[in-house]
Amino acid sequence: MVTAALPYANGPIHLGHMAGAYLPADIYVRYKRLINDEVLFICGSDEHGVPITIAADKAGVTPQDVVDKYHTMNADVFEKFGISFDYYGRTSSRTHREISQKFFKKLYDDGVFTKKTENQFYDAKADMFLADRYIKGTCPKCGYTEAFGDQCEKCGASLSPSELIDPVSVLSGEKPEMRETEHWYIPLGNFQDWLKEWIDSKKDWKPNVTGQCRSWLDGGLGDRAVTRDLKWGVPVPVEGADGKVLYVWFDAPIGYISATVEWAAQVGDPEGWKLFWQDEETELVHFIGKDNIVFHCIMFPAMLKAHGDYILPKNVPANEFLNLEGQKLSTSRGWAVWLHEYLEEFEPDQLRYSLATTLPETKDSDFSWKDFQTRVNSELADILGNFVFRTFSFIDRFFDKQVPPLVNPDKKDLEILNSIKKYGEGISEAYEKFKLRDAVSQTMNLARAANKYFTESEPWHTRKTDPEKCGNTLHVSAQLAAALSVYFFPVIPDACKKIRKSLSLADILQWDEVHPEMVKPGTEVSAGEILFKKLEDEIIQKQFDKLKTTEESAAPASVEYAEEKEPFEFDDFMKQDLRVGEIVAAEKIKKSKKLLKLTVNLGYETRTVVSGIAEYFEPDDLPGKRVCVVANLKPRKIMGVESKGMILMAENPADSSLSFVETDAEPGSSIS
Repeated sequence: MVTAALPYANGPIHLGHMAGAYLPADIYVRYKRLINDEVLFICGSDEHGVPITIAADKAGVTPQDVVDKYHTMNADVFEKFGISFDYYGRTSSRTHREISQKFFKKLYDDGVFTKKTENQFYDAKADMFLADRYIKGTCPKCGYTEAFGDQCEKCGASLSPSELIDPVSVLSGEKPEMRETEHWYIPLGNFQDWLKEWIDSKKDWKPNVTGQCRSWLDGGLGDRAVTRDLKWGVPVPVEGADGKVLYVWFDAPIGYISATVEWAAQVGDPEGWKLFWQDEETELVHFIGKDNIVFHCIMFPAMLKAHGDYILPKNVPANEFLNLEGQKLSTSRGWAVWLHEYLEEFEPDQLRYSLATTLPETKDSDFSWKDFQTRVNSELADILGNFVFRTFSFIDRFFDKQVPPLVNPDKKDLEILNSIKKYGEGISEAYEKFKLRDAVSQTMNLARAANKYFTESEPWHTRKTDPEKCGNTLHVSAQLAAALSVYFFPVIPDACKKIRKSLSLADILQWDEVHPEMVKPGTEVSAGEILFKKLEDEIIQKQFDKLKTTEESAAPASVEYAEEKEPFEFDDFMKQDLRVGEIVAAEKIKKSKKLLKLTVNLGYETRTVVSGIAEYFEPDDLPGKRVCVVANLKPRKIMGVESKGMILMAENPADSSLSFVETDAEPGSSIS
């Protein structure tokens, strides 16, 4: 059972999405199918939450209209890019609603949840509690009169609804009132010991995954709301819950289950879904980005454990983030490459291969258009494509389109034929360990060896001086091409199908069918087309120019930079002990609008740091971030909490927003 993170249905798919979850999952699934494992690949659109309703309000359409648009767009892009889902569902479906409600009700009836009362703004005219973005007022920071309840879009300050001056409801224009509302919470702390033991047992998980999980567990798990006041979503199925829906973080992962149920019904086996979710021999694997680690490794497992009827994840091979041209992807400033636009000008296999060689498996990686061009030209075209084209062209021209027999092969012929199985074993081992980049590298190394063998055998000479030797070269090369068409199929399926078509082989072959005699002598071979055409500088420059133009159009018109402070001595600077720290947990400090209490892992110890960033960041978004810490700042009490250190921040001159000074280095590393 393989799942890929449900993409949010409020925008198109970009490179970061593809490298984080979908391409790795597809490569792994295609490999698993080749070794004849029974595998089901499930995904779908995540279609609930406040961003959906806001997008609908702005466009003057319904939330269903919004999710219908992006569900269709993204499903189409996935199909064109070769992502081979067995089923692509959606969380706005009737099946999902029913299964999510049953899941909630089971936990509710078993007494898993706790109920809490809190205060929230309420629009009496619209008869609903208001999410932060449904409240407008005057920003207390800059005086902008159209600030939202969560942020002022003029000065960039993060706000809470209660801070706004003269707040009004976006829905009715009326002044909202504060009312009590009740919500259900899952007490994750009750699962703390079990989760720690379970995570500690995962010896084969990626260290970046277990590390983030342990950081959360070390900080202590608290209660997390599973319901909220909103009209768009899965209605809470208990009495007294009118106007409440399941929190999107709770219902979204259940979408994996509901999509599997829909798949089973579609294939005419209504009970078939149980094999993949309730059979203890089934292995469940989640492919996600690192921002989803906590949800898939702590929260969803706690939900599954509490329910009791479902299997738990066997592995969660989460990837880090993909940067673009050395910068973080940013859709707001246009720094992104959208898949639907890419597919208008390039082939899927070109990007599938390029991304597969740079997957952010254990740390953030970078995509650049020049590297993309190099991968396509120097590897796909010059190595793999060149080898296949030369092999087929020679057979077509000089051996009457038929694979010649192997007669009296020499040592070089036998060595490379015998290497086929060894390469396959190494590639397979890498896939089984979720080392996809290594698997792709080993596969291309076989293509390199094949290309080198062809060149050194010089069939353009031996066809005249030693026809038997020439025939052996082409026979061996045909076997290598056939092997590559299987080993490379998880990554570049379209090209591999073309190779097999030229060799008159079955469209799909299994991994164990790869051997040195795959292609029989006399098999008819067609020269076919060139697998990969080289990309000219002009087309690559066009993509880079397009990226820069989009970014510039989204950039603010002018920026005022803060003046430099007075110079100081180098020795004064050296007194600061700057360290890498990983934020383990974050929570708001009561009675303070600006302060957050951060639990920070410095490698050699974990300590508390109070930081004045509550107006800019939500606590739930911070765990897992690796930041720069002034470690030797004298401790002091702030709002009753002892703070031992300071987090370094960067202030954006354009809007005064704050950003962390982040790093990939390990916690505790010195910064100098």
